[in-house]
Amino acid sequence: MDPMAVIEVSGLTKAFRTARKAPGLGGAFRGLFRRDYETVLAVKDVTFRVAEGEFVGFLGPNGAGKTTTLKMLSGLLYPTTGTATVLGYTPWERKDGYRRQFALLLGQKNQLWWDLPARESLHLNAQIYGLSRTEATRTVDEMSDLLNVRAQLATPVRELSLGERMKCELIAALLHQPKVLFLDEPTIGLAVVSSQAVREFLRSHNRTRRTTILLTSHYMADIRELCERVIIVDHGTVFFDGRLDEILDRFAGHKIVTVRWDPTDAAGRTPTVPPGLGEVLEQLPDGVKLKVSRERVIPAVKSLLDGLPVRDFSVEEVPIEDVIRQLFQRAPVSATP
Repeated sequence: MDPMAVIEVSGLTKAFRTARKAPGLGGAFRGLFRRDYETVLAVKDVTFRVAEGEFVGFLGPNGAGKTTTLKMLSGLLYPTTGTATVLGYTPWERKDGYRRQFALLLGQKNQLWWDLPARESLHLNAQIYGLSRTEATRTVDEMSDLLNVRAQLATPVRELSLGERMKCELIAALLHQPKVLFLDEPTIGLAVVSSQAVREFLRSHNRTRRTTILLTSHYMADIRELCERVIIVDHGTVFFDGRLDEILDRFAGHKIVTVRWDPTDAAGRTPTVPPGLGEVLEQLPDGVKLKVSRERVIPAVKSLLDGLPVRDFSVEEVPIEDVIRQLFQRAPVSATP
């Protein structure tokens, strides 16, 4: 085991055996006497390490194996093969020492009692973890102030808005001050303001408490604002593990060059872009937006400056959202105007 790694995963694989039914009434009848089964690999030979205090984005399309991996690291599922340690524990052994040091928050699952006021649910969770009422009250008050939900703690959970409920769920997950936090879509369905509040809270908590966080999210705003490193999985297998900004260098083969010029030159002619510099993405009233291969950006800009009455230009990366989306679709990366 790497002494610097809080989470260490090696060759982790999870296979599910599922029944396959033939279509129609005849297939249903035959299934009563003989069933055909198939094996589905939800996670396949996943390997990665996460150091203390890292905030890592765990990305992939639906069905990529993200949630299954988090459930194995939380001890909810046993792997088919492979090994994993979190804080020196094997998760699926479910030892008390481990369960007191991690938390799993699933954005679509509730851990608070639906009919109890949020504060009572939180104090019930505190008793489960063996926290004193004084300690629990101090932690709840501190976090509810940071998340701006103290006034809602006396409200039954079923009457809270989705954003308020998710903030209370976050408090419940962090009540016992875990060293490792697994987050699965924590901002799903939240309004912009609530999502931003949750992100700011998580960023602050990660920096001040050095909590190691593994985050899955389909919202690139979550990943872009919180994670310097991302692990991307597809069909259960890791195909990228590195800094977020490295995705552009590896998977975006071009940049976006925008030039603006005076509408006409001295002779009254409208400027035109020389052929071969790049693909025209958008013709602007006073310029053009081009897709230019990364290695051709400098000569292309020089040619534009030398040959046109340019009054302004910019060179931009392809939006990271576009790159990630097209990686999930396994299509060549291209820009959108």
